[in-house]
Amino acid sequence: MKAIVYTQHGLPIGDANALVDTNLPEPTPGPRDLLVEVKAISVNPVDTKIRAGAPVKEPRVLGWDASGVVRAVGAEVTLFKAGDEVFYAGSITRPGSNSELHLVDERIVGAKPKSLGHADAAAIPLTAITAWELLFDRVAVAENGGEGKRLLIVGAAGGVGSMLTQLARRLTRLTVIGTASRKETAQWVGELGAHHVIDHSQPLKEQLQKIGHPEVDIVISLTHTDQHYAQIVEVLAPQGKFALIDDPATLDAVPLKRKSISLHWELMFTRSMFGTPDMIKQHELLQRVSALIDEGVLRTTTGENFGRINADNLRRAHALIETHRARGKVVLEGF
Repeated sequence: MKAIVYTQHGLPIGDANALVDTNLPEPTPGPRDLLVEVKAISVNPVDTKIRAGAPVKEPRVLGWDASGVVRAVGAEVTLFKAGDEVFYAGSITRPGSNSELHLVDERIVGAKPKSLGHADAAAIPLTAITAWELLFDRVAVAENGGEGKRLLIVGAAGGVGSMLTQLARRLTRLTVIGTASRKETAQWVGELGAHHVIDHSQPLKEQLQKIGHPEVDIVISLTHTDQHYAQIVEVLAPQGKFALIDDPATLDAVPLKRKSISLHWELMFTRSMFGTPDMIKQHELLQRVSALIDEGVLRTTTGENFGRINADNLRRAHALIETHRARGKVVLEGF
């Protein structure tokens, strides 16, 4: 089967060897696995981070977002059958989805939204799971709850931010404040439902005061947390909640103590990595997201379609992600 791999970590994405086309043996499903014919993928920051920093002894397939068709199932599979259209984000501990055929545990897979093509569906799973777990599991906002509370999303125009903005606006009563630093990304965040959009390249406190929200109850930081951390602590209300997904070199939690601010870290791979007893919750939330998309409550967050799934186009996609200027998700479709 066709696949795109990296064979040496740390190569700049402009190097033709950073990602290469190859052929690999077709995989065989385990007991709870689906064998999926991959129709479309999207690219996430985790792809670029692993390519840059994770050494390999043999070619490694990246990719943790896919939409496709089930071609075979393992002996213990009960949730899906051959022919079903599915979407999912996979497991970071297994070969990725940048291949024609891919194995994934059924417990982290959802039925593809019927109203979307594969490319637009592939844009959704990883960011939807991350955003859902942040909002409803980590900072524990109740659906249809949050009345009178204010949520600040730092980096609201990216993949996770684009989905988090929608979930917070459509499924809670929070006042949603998103940050974006360019005119086109600010417009995007507004279209996704944010009540207010401010610029994270400018002081946060003054902008929040201007829109009538000098403090916020929840901050979810999705990018460059180390650059904004002092300001985040400043604008959080006493007994507020702070969540993040990125990887600052250090994070001193002591400044949070004075205000009794709680700290929450989110990694959507935790359940699949450790095989947690509640792993199937990712299947359940993807099922819910799929239904919400078909009902018109949520929309895909596709930003750009880079064409066929091959090494050249994936290198282009990685390069864009590494600029931290992508709006929504970059997708690729077909081999």
